[in-house]
Amino acid sequence: MYKSQEIRKIAPEMDPLRMGMGWKVEDLGKPQIIVESTYGNSHPGSGHLNIFVEEAVKGVDENGGKAARYYTTDMCDGMAQGHDGINYSLAHRDAIVNLVEAQINATTFDGGVFVSSCDKALPAMLMSIGRNKEMSAIVVTGGVMEATAVKPEYVENDPGCKINELLTLEQIGKFSAQFERGEIPEEQLTYYKQQACPSCGACSFMGTASTMQVMAEALGLMLPGTALMPATARELKEAAYKAGQQLMELVKKGIQAKDIVTMKSFENAIMVHAAISGSTNAVMHISAIAHEFGFEIDADTFDRLHRGAHYLLNIRPAGDWPAQYFYYAGGVPRVMEEIKEVLHLDVMTVTGKSLGENLEELKKNGFYEHCNEILKEKGKALGKEIKADDIIRDFDHALGMDGSIAILRGNLAPEGAVIKHTACPQAMFQARLTARPFDSEEEAIDAVLKKKIKPGDAVFIRYEGPRGSGMPEMFYTGEAICSDPELAASVALITDGRFSGASRGPVIGHVSPEAAAGGPIGLVEEGDLIELDVQARKLAIVGIQGKEMSEEEIAEVLEERKKNWKGFTSKYDRGLLKLYAQHAVSAMKGAYMD
Repeated sequence: MYKSQEIRKIAPEMDPLRMGMGWKVEDLGKPQIIVESTYGNSHPGSGHLNIFVEEAVKGVDENGGKAARYYTTDMCDGMAQGHDGINYSLAHRDAIVNLVEAQINATTFDGGVFVSSCDKALPAMLMSIGRNKEMSAIVVTGGVMEATAVKPEYVENDPGCKINELLTLEQIGKFSAQFERGEIPEEQLTYYKQQACPSCGACSFMGTASTMQVMAEALGLMLPGTALMPATARELKEAAYKAGQQLMELVKKGIQAKDIVTMKSFENAIMVHAAISGSTNAVMHISAIAHEFGFEIDADTFDRLHRGAHYLLNIRPAGDWPAQYFYYAGGVPRVMEEIKEVLHLDVMTVTGKSLGENLEELKKNGFYEHCNEILKEKGKALGKEIKADDIIRDFDHALGMDGSIAILRGNLAPEGAVIKHTACPQAMFQARLTARPFDSEEEAIDAVLKKKIKPGDAVFIRYEGPRGSGMPEMFYTGEAICSDPELAASVALITDGRFSGASRGPVIGHVSPEAAAGGPIGLVEEGDLIELDVQARKLAIVGIQGKEMSEEEIAEVLEERKKNWKGFTSKYDRGLLKLYAQHAVSAMKGAYMD
């Protein structure tokens, strides 16, 4: 008997209450399915999700189940940038997980379709599935928005972008910094802002939203080939219906989320992450998702699996093309085909078949031919021939041979820090820098824009970790540095906060322990010498106020500074951010509330 029917027997009010919503008597005895989404008028990544909710509901209802719509609207990092609203971003991931847990368990469901698109909402849904892993589950994502063709006169004035006739949202930070420095007129910035989001969908670059859509499919929880479809694509609407339909097959067969998501699944996802140059935030999210499923994945697991991994994806921000072209080039299945020698092909997926079986089926059912036809049409519109391997390289012609992220350690980050080295200039792979510490992003970006930061500086932003201010993004400061030719390949940005998946350049985040927890990053002073060595995975203080010292001498100085450290008191004395600051674990463990 289904769990929902067992609960129904001992909760006599359940039948009349459901009938009060218009349910029929025959609906009461069917498998009960939650269709959970982050739909709401909060941002383009969620504003269209009800389209897919309704298709999933049809897929469930027309195949033997009874669907119930539930909502946990998410917030948008883009709208929260530049003010204290961004401090809620990571904390609200865990708030969503807690609400979904309550919704699932207060009523009891036999399975769930989870519909989401964006960078905290999708990890929250995956964490929710892990927390409720003894039920059948399938994920539907809302795809990505399409890129906008830019006015020819603006293309000519922007020689720094290879595929600059296509505008995507992550470029707005660069353009804003250029305007602040007087390099472009206000009219041009206004044009970019008004054209950057032409439709609903996640932002069209391999930021955290796109990365986590790929991760959901790589974990086996999505129908093959459905991650990062354009939000307006007919195929995505069809996929939502098929997801509801397929969920009912999983429910009838008793295939639960815990049967699909295993340690092997996480290793597959991390290998795909390496191949796509995924967002650094995924290190934190995957660790948090694994924790909910009962596995422990630390940052060193990412570093180990990324070493020697072939990086294949030519998608922004590290590459040239908007994220929609990922699907046109064959999407997750094409990436998996290229790296399948390092994947566990025997893992179960939501199709009820193994990953290996899915890949073979896609080669036979015309999936790649369909993608090639779309790519051909898009090439005609741009007046150029575009080949699939312009976007997803083959294994032997990789863009890089050492994955895309590295975990750095040293006396500055004893528990680790993360850098996306595929977005970092080679000139900064080994550098000796001078510390310029700031205790907030506002102070740091002001110094950058006012030309107070010089080549060879290491800009520190601290007290921005989970226990500090909620671990917001330091996106604008990174963009201000990267858009300044004098600083882009000579200044590092180091923080216990995090970065947008759109961030480029030598940006190092998640420094742990964080400053608010008494970590060494809070003890750095003006003029200290900092060594960055990506290949050696090193981030360390190697000198004090301009003078090189031995490790022992530096340890003594830091110990003395620690005695004079005044501690940290959060400015949040109530509500979600107070709870988050009190209970969040280290970013290197996943920054979840424990």
